[in-house]
Amino acid sequence: MLGDSITAGYGLPAAQALPNQLHLALAKLGVPNVVRAAGVSGDTTAGGVSRVDFSVQKDTDLAIVALGANDLLQGLDPKATRANLDRILKRLEARRIPALLTGIVAPVEIGGAYARDYNAIFPALAKAHHAPLYPNLVEGVARIPALNQADGIHPNARGAQIIAAKLAPVVAKALTSRRP
Repeated sequence: MLGDSITAGYGLPAAQALPNQLHLALAKLGVPNVVRAAGVSGDTTAGGVSRVDFSVQKDTDLAIVALGANDLLQGLDPKATRANLDRILKRLEARRIPALLTGIVAPVEIGGAYARDYNAIFPALAKAHHAPLYPNLVEGVARIPALNQADGIHPNARGAQIIAAKLAPVVAKALTSRRP
């Protein structure tokens, strides 16, 4: 999982963090797996570009790219976010590592044009790179106080479990479709 604080498990013990919860959810589906946490708190897509080659190991069967939330929080230009994610996906393709792209949906309060441009990034890149898309990593958890830490941004242990349970079938399908 190449990502930011959500994939790094910000504020949670490793056992409760998203990577381990995804591992458990995949195992529950009967999918043998090792989920490697390659999340860095505060990371933007530019940071992901700079570390994709060393953060994603060569024996990776599927890279889950979960970046862009900090670009959104910082109000970075959606064109730059798109270009960075495109570079990440191209680097993974060059290494013959398939990717699953996860998005984050911009809240309407951020502004119509910005939200529209930002929200268009993930489906367009998934289509261009023939990569599976999980449209909103925090679907069903965002803005629900009982599922987030006190900061209102990062999922708590229950929130991480919910994200993992929703993401696991998509990951399982992507893994199955990539195997010969």
